[in-house]
Amino acid sequence: MADIVSPDVRSRMMSGIRGKDTKPEILLRKALHTEGFRYRLHDRKLPGRPDIVLPRWKAVILVHGCFWHGHHCHLFRLPGTRTEFWRAKISGNRERDDRNRLALLDQGWRVLEVWECAMRGPGRLPWETLVAETISWIRSDRKLYSLQEKITRSENCSGS
Repeated sequence: MADIVSPDVRSRMMSGIRGKDTKPEILLRKALHTEGFRYRLHDRKLPGRPDIVLPRWKAVILVHGCFWHGHHCHLFRLPGTRTEFWRAKISGNRERDDRNRLALLDQGWRVLEVWECAMRGPGRLPWETLVAETISWIRSDRKLYSLQEKITRSENCSGS
Protein backbone atom coordinates (compact mmCIF):
# COMPACT_ATOMS: atom_id res chain seq x y z
CA MET A 1 0.00 0.00 0.00
CA ALA A 2 1.45 3.36 -1.05
CA ASP A 3 1.81 6.16 1.46
CA ILE A 4 -0.74 8.96 1.04
CA VAL A 5 1.75 11.72 1.91
CA SER A 6 5.12 12.64 0.42
CA PRO A 7 8.33 11.37 2.03
CA ASP A 8 9.14 14.90 3.26
CA VAL A 9 5.74 15.28 4.92
CA ARG A 10 6.00 11.79 6.44
CA SER A 11 9.47 12.62 7.77
CA ARG A 12 8.17 15.79 9.45
CA MET A 13 5.24 13.85 10.92
CA MET A 14 7.48 11.11 12.32
CA SER A 15 10.00 13.58 13.76
CA GLY A 16 7.19 15.19 15.74
CA ILE A 17 6.51 12.01 17.71
CA ARG A 18 7.82 12.50 21.21
CA GLY A 19 10.11 10.09 22.99
CA LYS A 20 9.42 11.47 26.44
CA ASP A 21 6.72 13.44 28.23
CA THR A 22 4.03 11.55 26.34
CA LYS A 23 0.41 11.83 27.43
CA PRO A 24 0.32 8.38 29.12
CA GLU A 25 3.55 9.18 30.97
CA ILE A 26 2.29 12.57 32.17
CA LEU A 27 -1.03 11.12 33.34
CA LEU A 28 0.74 8.44 35.37
CA ARG A 29 3.19 10.96 36.85
CA LYS A 30 0.33 13.23 37.94
CA ALA A 31 -1.49 10.31 39.57
CA LEU A 32 1.64 9.25 41.46
CA HIS A 33 2.36 12.81 42.57
CA THR A 34 -1.23 13.18 43.82
CA GLU A 35 -0.70 10.02 45.89
CA GLY A 36 2.41 11.52 47.48
CA PHE A 37 5.13 9.80 45.46
CA ARG A 38 8.15 11.88 44.50
CA TYR A 39 10.33 10.92 41.58
CA ARG A 40 12.95 11.98 39.07
CA LEU A 41 12.48 11.99 35.32
CA HIS A 42 14.67 10.46 32.61
CA ASP A 43 17.78 9.96 34.76
CA ARG A 44 20.73 9.96 32.36
CA LYS A 45 22.84 7.96 34.80
CA LEU A 46 20.57 4.92 34.45
CA PRO A 47 20.43 2.53 31.49
CA GLY A 48 17.78 3.63 29.00
CA ARG A 49 16.96 6.85 30.89
CA PRO A 50 13.79 5.47 32.55
CA ASP A 51 10.64 7.61 32.32
CA ILE A 52 10.03 7.71 36.08
CA VAL A 53 12.66 7.00 38.75
CA LEU A 54 11.63 6.49 42.38
CA PRO A 55 14.96 6.45 44.27
CA ARG A 56 13.37 5.93 47.70
CA TRP A 57 11.83 2.70 46.44
CA LYS A 58 14.77 1.74 44.18
CA ALA A 59 12.19 1.46 41.39
CA VAL A 60 11.84 2.68 37.82
CA ILE A 61 8.76 2.89 35.62
CA LEU A 62 8.97 2.57 31.85
CA VAL A 63 5.91 3.79 29.94
CA HIS A 64 6.07 2.03 26.57
CA GLY A 65 4.18 2.81 23.38
CA CYS A 66 2.98 -0.49 21.94
CA PHE A 67 3.94 0.31 18.34
CA TRP A 68 7.47 1.58 19.00
CA HIS A 69 8.32 -1.22 21.41
CA GLY A 70 6.68 -4.03 19.41
CA HIS A 71 4.19 -5.15 22.04
CA HIS A 72 2.01 -8.11 21.03
CA CYS A 73 -1.37 -6.45 21.51
CA HIS A 74 -4.19 -4.93 19.48
CA LEU A 75 -2.35 -1.59 19.14
CA PHE A 76 0.63 -3.07 17.30
CA ARG A 77 0.54 -3.74 13.59
CA LEU A 78 3.59 -3.78 11.35
CA PRO A 79 3.17 -1.12 8.63
CA GLY A 80 2.45 -2.35 5.11
CA THR A 81 5.06 -0.05 3.55
CA ARG A 82 8.80 -0.40 4.15
CA THR A 83 8.07 -3.55 6.13
CA GLU A 84 11.70 -4.65 6.41
CA PHE A 85 12.77 -1.23 7.70
CA TRP A 86 10.06 -1.28 10.37
CA ARG A 87 10.72 -4.90 11.31
CA ALA A 88 14.42 -4.10 11.86
CA LYS A 89 13.65 -0.82 13.68
CA ILE A 90 11.17 -2.37 16.11
CA SER A 91 13.33 -5.45 16.61
CA GLY A 92 16.24 -3.16 17.50
CA ASN A 93 14.03 -1.26 19.95
CA ARG A 94 13.00 -4.53 21.63
CA GLU A 95 16.61 -5.70 21.90
CA ARG A 96 17.60 -2.34 23.44
CA ASP A 97 14.67 -2.59 25.88
CA ASP A 98 15.83 -6.07 26.92
CA ARG A 99 19.42 -4.88 27.46
CA ASN A 100 18.29 -1.85 29.48
CA ARG A 101 15.87 -3.91 31.60
CA LEU A 102 18.59 -6.45 32.44
CA ALA A 103 21.11 -3.69 33.21
CA LEU A 104 18.64 -1.98 35.56
CA LEU A 105 17.90 -5.25 37.35
CA ASP A 106 21.64 -6.01 37.60
CA GLN A 107 22.13 -2.61 39.26
CA GLY A 108 19.49 -3.49 41.86
CA TRP A 109 16.62 -1.46 40.41
CA ARG A 110 13.09 -2.84 40.25
CA VAL A 111 11.36 -2.36 36.88
CA LEU A 112 7.70 -1.74 36.04
CA GLU A 113 6.68 -1.62 32.38
CA VAL A 114 3.38 0.14 31.74
CA TRP A 115 2.20 -0.54 28.20
CA GLU A 116 0.11 1.91 26.20
CA CYS A 117 -2.60 -0.75 25.73
CA ALA A 118 -3.15 -0.76 29.51
CA MET A 119 -4.21 2.88 29.20
CA ARG A 120 -6.11 3.01 25.94
CA GLY A 121 -8.22 0.82 23.69
CA PRO A 122 -10.91 -1.77 24.39
CA GLY A 123 -8.72 -3.84 26.73
CA ARG A 124 -7.51 -0.93 28.83
CA LEU A 125 -7.51 -1.24 32.58
CA PRO A 126 -9.81 1.03 34.55
CA TRP A 127 -7.73 4.08 35.51
CA GLU A 128 -8.18 3.48 39.24
CA THR A 129 -7.00 -0.12 38.80
CA LEU A 130 -3.94 0.91 36.82
CA VAL A 131 -2.93 3.49 39.45
CA ALA A 132 -3.64 1.07 42.33
CA GLU A 133 -1.60 -1.70 40.64
CA THR A 134 1.27 0.73 40.07
CA ILE A 135 1.25 1.87 43.70
CA SER A 136 0.96 -1.72 44.93
CA TRP A 137 4.01 -2.66 42.84
CA ILE A 138 6.02 0.34 44.08
CA ARG A 139 5.38 -0.66 47.69
CA SER A 140 6.08 -4.34 47.04
CA ASP A 141 9.40 -6.11 46.66
CA ARG A 142 8.64 -7.48 43.18
CA LYS A 143 11.62 -6.98 40.89
CA LEU A 144 9.86 -6.98 37.52
CA TYR A 145 6.22 -6.33 36.66
CA SER A 146 4.23 -5.43 33.57
CA LEU A 147 0.86 -3.71 33.23
CA GLN A 148 -0.85 -4.35 29.91
CA GLU A 149 -4.28 -4.71 28.37
CA LYS A 150 -6.57 -7.27 29.96
CA ILE A 151 -7.61 -8.74 26.58
CA THR A 152 -4.88 -10.39 24.54
CA ARG A 153 -4.82 -10.69 20.76
CA SER A 154 -5.51 -14.45 20.93
CA GLU A 155 -8.62 -13.83 23.07
CA ASN A 156 -9.82 -11.22 20.56
CA CYS A 157 -9.35 -13.65 17.68
CA SER A 158 -10.95 -16.72 19.26
CA GLY A 159 -14.34 -17.49 17.86
CA SER A 160 -13.65 -15.71 14.55
